[in-house]
Amino acid sequence: MATPATATLRFEFWSMQAMALLPREQQLCNGISPWLSPLAMVLTQDLVLPAFFSGLTVLDGDNLPGSGPVLLAPTHRSRWDALLLPHAAGRRVSGRDCRFMVTLDEMQGLQGWVLRRLGCFAVNQSQPSLSTLRYAVDLLKAGQQLVVFPEGRIKRDEQTPIAPQQGLARLASLASSQGVQVPVVPVGLAYGHRPARWRDRAAVCFGPALRVNGQGRDGAQAFNRDLAAAMERAERRACSSIGARPALAGVPAGAT
Repeated sequence: MATPATATLRFEFWSMQAMALLPREQQLCNGISPWLSPLAMVLTQDLVLPAFFSGLTVLDGDNLPGSGPVLLAPTHRSRWDALLLPHAAGRRVSGRDCRFMVTLDEMQGLQGWVLRRLGCFAVNQSQPSLSTLRYAVDLLKAGQQLVVFPEGRIKRDEQTPIAPQQGLARLASLASSQGVQVPVVPVGLAYGHRPARWRDRAAVCFGPALRVNGQGRDGAQAFNRDLAAAMERAERRACSSIGARPALAGVPAGAT
């Protein structure tokens, strides 16, 4: 984990790297607003999260790389996930913002206006554009932290096994083909209840990093099996830390 001094140095280095992203970034989002981003951080991290949750636990933070590119691959059970991840891995912790790749419908209206100015960008899940994938690789080349929910949308069905889509594996393979070796960190998020209730406890657990090995569909499918099992283990550990009932309770970890 980064110290405040190293986090500041990394953020300054990131600022210089970010200049190279501007041409492609302007096509997909508005970058990170120098006034909205700090305001959103104070609002969410210092006010909203402490007011709603009675406690926030971060487990195995040493699995989060302290420098270089990283792909975070979280479970997705609640809209609160998008606030918990910056709390556990954002600028105050790692010196890097969480750059979210989100669905097209998340970028509509006022919410979309805000997300574009917090560095989020949209992807068509059924048919990702080449420009979107190239921009994501550009972010990784600049040593940034990209958040991709492998299952795409919020998944509230607790009895359906975790099933990552092909997009994250494809992105990691594309980055690797361009010389960017990206660790993929599985992340489990848990809440005292589903859906989360006022004064619940919440937890975030970082699993050991994975890497894509192999090419083509077979390589992606093998990676997704490993990723699904790792996400499930991280989620179970997060649930255990706050006494919450894990999804797929009664099913041995990794059996899915």
